[in-house]
Amino acid sequence: MGRFDVKKRKKYIKDPVKPITIDRRSSVSDLVARMGDTAFQGKNLSVAADIWEDMLKGDTTVFFGLAGAMVPAGMRELVVHLIKERRIDCLVSTGANLFHDIHETLGWSHWQGCHKADDNDLREAGLDRMYDVYAMDEEFNTSDKYIYDFSYTLESRPYTTREFFSLMGKDLSERKCKNKKEGIVSAAYKAGVPIYCPAVADSSIGIALALRDGRENFIFDIIGDIKETAELASKAKSSGIIFVGGGTPKNFIQQTEVTADMMCKRAPGHKYAIQITADSPHWGGLSGCTFEEAQSWGKIAKSSKRITVNCDTTIALPIIVSAVNERMHKVKRNLPKMDLKNSHKVKKRIWD
Repeated sequence: MGRFDVKKRKKYIKDPVKPITIDRRSSVSDLVARMGDTAFQGKNLSVAADIWEDMLKGDTTVFFGLAGAMVPAGMRELVVHLIKERRIDCLVSTGANLFHDIHETLGWSHWQGCHKADDNDLREAGLDRMYDVYAMDEEFNTSDKYIYDFSYTLESRPYTTREFFSLMGKDLSERKCKNKKEGIVSAAYKAGVPIYCPAVADSSIGIALALRDGRENFIFDIIGDIKETAELASKAKSSGIIFVGGGTPKNFIQQTEVTADMMCKRAPGHKYAIQITADSPHWGGLSGCTFEEAQSWGKIAKSSKRITVNCDTTIALPIIVSAVNERMHKVKRNLPKMDLKNSHKVKKRIWD
């Protein structure tokens, strides 16, 4: 033993690994807590639940990034729960997830399928495939028509995506649809949770709006979205980020700190950070990049609490959300102020 530095060892040896035991009386929250005494992604999942809980107990504005085909995969009502219970304060989503949500709010369904199906057969049957999920072409077309028709109810001017989806949420809330259940867009409208969709054109929403006559193109104020989210981040006493997958929502949320810094606003970096991803950092893509890499940009605070859970979101997210819900269901949260009145004004820039 004399050849080892025992003092240095004490820096690393603190807690023993405790094997998971099975208890039929155990809650999801208890199981997740005990997973924190294990290792690998089970431990990371437990840490993610702890960090999310810390966010909600503090005065923190929580940004939630939603990428991947999460609504077709059955995660829709889980996100609705997060909005209704105000476990998140701002949603940044791909256009695809929002389209699929609108589709289900209108009363249509996604269908369980098989990833080994003959795709030429599916094409002839009028079915679109998302891995092992199917959707019917004619039902998608009906949802496209709803978006197209809705756009003509709005006055002719540029809209931020927040304004667009808030107005659509109001319309969906008032509309009578078959088998209607509260959706992400309608729930966000009712709860006052802003939705941003920076890549709205990269979705069936963009396709539907592209069907308008060329002289009547619908115009989104995407730059207004950037200004508003930078304002939300800079005015927050502290901010936390939760990423489901990566893609555009991940970068759009992280760049709020960069934008605020260039506007000479408060930009300390996000204090809390959780991401669930199945991608790896060594390919150089954003979806797998680490929060440590984001620190080089000033996006994540130096002293942040952060964790990456390398797992399929459809596995990890329901477990984490269930654990957080059990822990927080009796806790009354002080909601952050979401003031966007002057968010389009830039009073000073770093080069001024």
